[in-house]
Amino acid sequence: MSNELSGSNLEQYCGFKIGDDSFAISVLRVQEIIRQHSLTIIPKSPKHIKGLINLRGQIVTAVSLRTMFELEDSQSEQQMNIIVQIGEDLYAVIVDEILDVIEVSNETFEHTPENIDKRLSEYISGVHKLKDKLLILLDLDKLLATEQV
Repeated sequence: MSNELSGSNLEQYCGFKIGDDSFAISVLRVQEIIRQHSLTIIPKSPKHIKGLINLRGQIVTAVSLRTMFELEDSQSEQQMNIIVQIGEDLYAVIVDEILDVIEVSNETFEHTPENIDKRLSEYISGVHKLKDKLLILLDLDKLLATEQV
C-alpha cells in the first residue's frame, strides 16, 4: 500500500443490496453472515419482523430491511442474513444480496442530503460517492432501536 493511501482514513464496510441500491454497515458490527434460516413467526408483530431464528441455541430476531423501507416483499435464493448485536439482542438483518467488503476513504463521504424522506433519512448516517455507485451507510443503532423493532 502506498504512503498516500495509508495516510488517509480508510474504513471497511459490509456492503449489501436492497433492490437496486447499495447499502453498508461497518464490518466491525457484523458477527456473521448466514443463508436464510427457517423462521418461527411471531403473531401480531410488525410487518418488518419476519420471525425468530434459533442460531446455535441463541434466539435471533429477523428483520427485513426491504419491508422496513416499504419496498415490495421479495424472496430469492440470494437473500442473506447479516447477524449483528445491538445491546444484549441479536438481529438477523435480511438483505437481498451480499456485496464484497468495501474499503472507502473519508474523502468520498457526504452527509445525508436534506431532501431525503425523513422516514428513511433518520436511519442513514451518510453516503460515500464511489466510482460507479453511491454507497448508503446505515445507522444500525437507530435502525434496530427497540421502538422501531
